[in-house]
Amino acid sequence: MSEVTLTTSMGDITIELYNQHAPKTCKNFTELASSGYYNNVIFHRIIPNFMIQGGDPTGTGRGGKSIYPGGKFEDEFHPELRHTGKGILSMANAGPNTNGSQFFITLDKTPWLDNKHTIFGRVKDGMDIVDRIGSVKTGAGDKPLQDVKIISARVV
Repeated sequence: MSEVTLTTSMGDITIELYNQHAPKTCKNFTELASSGYYNNVIFHRIIPNFMIQGGDPTGTGRGGKSIYPGGKFEDEFHPELRHTGKGILSMANAGPNTNGSQFFITLDKTPWLDNKHTIFGRVKDGMDIVDRIGSVKTGAGDKPLQDVKIISARVV
């Protein structure tokens, strides 16, 4: 399994990736991280007790592209992977097979997302940072009132 560390403006989050269960999604995430794609990108959507979402370089929740032709790619659901608690890493999407660069980390169990969002990893270290990010004050559209940034993302 590979790992990616997100150095955020609130601290480091290390993610363990499920390469065997979601190989295409993990490749997308690691290549985007290695290329600097996520550097200085904000967590644009934060919903307490639900999730923190980032990965959109426009910061609007409407942008971002994958490494694959056309910018979007298909879902990779696996029967062993479920949104059973906090710290689950999944792809954000706009419906079936629309994965790009946006991702979210759960702050609680979210079973209604099973087989709708590709799970491709979990927080290995830094869940306290995820919890702190999940508690920042937000405004319209669940956008944080003060930016919380991914300063850098690196494969470790």
